[in-house]
This record gives sequence, C-alpha cells and structure tokens, in this order.
Amino acid sequence: MKFFLRKKLIQLILILPAVAMLSFALLQFSPIDPVQAYIGADMLQMSQEQRQQIAERWGLDQPPLMRYLHWQKEILSGNMGRSLIFQEPVTKVIARRFLPSLALMGAAWLLSGVIGFILGIIAGLKENSIYDRLIRLYAYTLASTPTFWLGMLLVIIFSVQLGWTPVCCAYPPGMNPSDVSIGQWLRHLLLPAATLSIISVAAVTLHTRQKLLEVLNSDFVLFARAKGESTWGVFRRHALRHTLLPALTIQFATFGELFGGSILAEQVFSYPGLGQATIKAGLGGDIPLLLGIVLVSALFVFFGNTVADLLYTVIDPRMRKATTS
Repeated sequence: MKFFLRKKLIQLILILPAVAMLSFALLQFSPIDPVQAYIGADMLQMSQEQRQQIAERWGLDQPPLMRYLHWQKEILSGNMGRSLIFQEPVTKVIARRFLPSLALMGAAWLLSGVIGFILGIIAGLKENSIYDRLIRLYAYTLASTPTFWLGMLLVIIFSVQLGWTPVCCAYPPGMNPSDVSIGQWLRHLLLPAATLSIISVAAVTLHTRQKLLEVLNSDFVLFARAKGESTWGVFRRHALRHTLLPALTIQFATFGELFGGSILAEQVFSYPGLGQATIKAGLGGDIPLLLGIVLVSALFVFFGNTVADLLYTVIDPRMRKATTS
C-alpha cells in the first residue's frame, strides 16, 4: 500500500505542473483579451492609458514567463488569484461552486454505474435475445446523444409539458440556500442528475456485457457447466468478480467525461455549479478562475483514477501482488 501511495504521489507531482504549464500556455495563445472581456462594450469609451492602467493592475504588462512564475509562486502559497467576474478569491468561488457540482456528479455517477451494470449483466446473460437487442440499441443511441440536447428534451417533457420538475436552478429562485429543504433540493437535482446518468449508462453497459460474454465463453466456465453448475451459479461464483472489475474501472475512468457533461448540463438547467462557472470564466476572459478550475478538475479526475486502481488491488489479489512487488 505504501508503494502504491508513493507511486501515485509521484504521478500527481508530475501531472499537476504539466497541466498548469499547458493550460497557461494555451490561454496565452488564445484570442481572449482579459481587459476587453472584462470591460465589454465600454472598451470603446476607454483611453489607451486607462487600458494600460488596468493591465498593469492585473500584471498583464509583464512577459508571459514572469506571469507564469508569479502564478506558480502564488499557487504554492495557496493563493489562486482573484476572479475578475465574481470579484472574490478564486479559491472561494471554487469552494462555493464545487459542492453543488459534486452532489450532481455524485448522484449521476452512482445512478449510471448501478443501472449500467445491471443492464450489462442482463444483456450478457440473455445474449441475442430481445432484451439484449433492446439494451444494445438503448446504449448505442445514448452513446451518440449530446448532453445538452437530452437535457433540453427532458426539460420540455418533464418540466414544461408535465410540470413534474423545476425548469432550472439548484433551489427555488429567490430563496436563501440555507432555507431550502432536502425535498426541494432533491427535486431540483433530479433532472440534471438524470440527464448526466442517462448519458453515462452506455459505456458501463456495453463493457459489462462484453466482459460477461468473454467469461461465460471461457474454458473454466464451460468446465463448471459440464459439472452441472446452473447459469446463476456460474454468474455468482465465477462471472460476477470478473465483470465487476472492468465495470468499476470504466466507471471511475469516466470522471473526466462526467465533469465535461456536467458543464453542459449545468448550463442547460442554470445549475450554479463549477461547470456554469467554467463557461462564465471562458466567455468573460476570467483567466485566474479558468486556470483554478482546470487544476481542480485535474485533481478530481486523478482522484477517480486512483480510487479505481485502489479498488482493483482490493478486489483482485493478483493485482495486489503486482502492485506491492
């Protein structure tokens, strides 16, 4: 375990500076002018001296290398800078926005994992049956469905036509978040979480089905069947562990896709999470906030992959030996 954690820590130390450097370089080459994005239409009414004063205040008059080194120094001291849009520290904006996003992604991740695994097991056990064909059609269709399109479709059906769910937001507009009940919070969470989970079901379903078919057609399963083992007995004693491992890996590996999907879902539902803040930062040229979100999302994805590797070693003794050797 110590070797595993040490290896992961070294990977994290190498990955984060690389992500920071690449993100900073991409934003430097992007056509975004932070001063123009911040001032907007009033830019034409400002003199060149006023623009220069704003650039000096934000440190934009310095060479890119100097700005990067200064940013790295501040990051190491725990200061991610100040958001130009929200006019408060980036760490405070991310902390406030991350919890709603975490609730949304957590609910979607859990739902998609459980439903996808069950559908994959049914499709594998009933190969080429009507159930298998319907599940595969469902998975292939969803795999090519855009998140924002599905979100708008669900809003039209369940919010506008049926009136079962709210149209937007994480809580009723005008209410203080501290006054929102759990029931109101869950009601507003339902549709965004359903959008994300429905999209994410496809990958787990198809991989679980394929892995189950490989196990069912293996020699040791054929030998077990020859000894009179039932289909349920074969699945419970031999196939469950072999299908659970890839399903877990796929599910944890989708943290990156989950974060990307949440950006679109939060925009469709006006959900005040980190995804919506990312779009605002991108459109508004809020580079400090954008870089802070990139680092947090990299940490989030790395955490998902680390947990997947850790579970692998817990479930499969062979992987545990390979990790500790």
